Amino acid sequence: MPEGCEAHRGAVLHFLQDPGDDPEPRPNSLEYFEDGLLILNQGKVVATGPANVWLPKLPADAKVTHWQDGLIVPGFIDTHVHMPQLGVMASYGTQLLDWLETYTFPHEARFSDGDWARTEARRFTDLLLRHGTTSALVFCTSHPESVNALFEAAEAHGMGLSAGKVMMDRYAPENLKDTTAESYSDSLALLQKWHRRGRQRYAITPRFAATSTPEQLTLAGKLAAEHPDAMVQTHWAENIGEITWVRELFPERTSYLDVYDHYGLLGDHTVLAHGIHINDEDRQRLADTGSSIAFCPTSNTFLGSGLFDFRATRDADVSVGLASDVGGGTSLSMLATMAEAYKVCRLRGQTMTPWQAFYLATLGNARVLHREEECGNFERGKIADFVVLDHRASPMLTMKEPFINNLSETLFNLMILGDDRAVAATIVAGQIRYQRPALPGPGTSSTHFQTQGA
Repeated sequence: MPEGCEAHRGAVLHFLQDPGDDPEPRPNSLEYFEDGLLILNQGKVVATGPANVWLPKLPADAKVTHWQDGLIVPGFIDTHVHMPQLGVMASYGTQLLDWLETYTFPHEARFSDGDWARTEARRFTDLLLRHGTTSALVFCTSHPESVNALFEAAEAHGMGLSAGKVMMDRYAPENLKDTTAESYSDSLALLQKWHRRGRQRYAITPRFAATSTPEQLTLAGKLAAEHPDAMVQTHWAENIGEITWVRELFPERTSYLDVYDHYGLLGDHTVLAHGIHINDEDRQRLADTGSSIAFCPTSNTFLGSGLFDFRATRDADVSVGLASDVGGGTSLSMLATMAEAYKVCRLRGQTMTPWQAFYLATLGNARVLHREEECGNFERGKIADFVVLDHRASPMLTMKEPFINNLSETLFNLMILGDDRAVAATIVAGQIRYQRPALPGPGTSSTHFQTQGA
């Protein structure tokens, strides 16, 4: 055991593989230790296993943090979220295209102000950590200031974010549009500055096909070809009106997906948000190119866009991530996102098990973002990003406690009834970056920690 190691004790759960869609997870797809120990050194995982096995192996001076009644899981990962849209969450009464024009575009225009961008980027990363999210794929605005501000905030917290400047040269307000040439030069300069700087990754980010000219999409594809390890993110097939508009703008293309395919924007580093109104041919092309879909249940229901077909997409061997999509989405909490995903599946005559939901929010999303070598579970050598969950964090969760029979029910209660109150602490690269304040008096929270020597 290396000198200077430390450990965190509590119930420990992480996934090694996709657990499948059945009520019982696939054999060897996860590890769970009811009284477990997660051992770290210099911000990385050294080992995890039963506390009674590993405690005697710790050096005498090792610090052990005991999260009593806490469940330790890998840090949550979000595969589609908008940093500049915090202020437009819960904006009433419109569908996608009107919502963009009425709420989103005016708010995003403020991010040309570097001071405003830095303030909001700090607010955004602080709120991610409060909700247990340690990594994400993020839209900024069309202003380079917004990208610099976000990466600076993420770097200060030790977080690993993938993000990019929105490319948008038509059908938007003048104070948000870039030019075709600027979109390429700005994106390239930001990519050269931030991509693979520490844990940061760049994402080539055309907003969606309608707001980019063919010339801009050509340059986005050129950038993707020149930097194949950068992510590509955009929106796709979210709303019927959007699909009709794209068809009118690109009559020479056979489908909405064919627009992105034609301009070289599909591939195994591409994440397409939504993918609701699609067919089997689309799914086959996604599978052939290795492109992924970000399932955004809270925004899809809030904006009335439709119900994503989770089962058909997985059956087609398309990679699926889970995403909050704030600000169309209504919560940064991946627990709340899991709950909405479950409900969308039920309305489709399908289901999402708690095993699958927690897998998607951790290792599954790490794989979508090509970060599985870095984070997503507790395999030796990975960066120690994790969350301590309190399954008695609210009166409702506490009420359900006597009726829990197994770990699956604990997870299901957390995903259906949990929110940011259930996050007792968020740890990034071994450092506690958020810890829930203690509640005064006889509160509802049970998870607390004690630090001691080994």
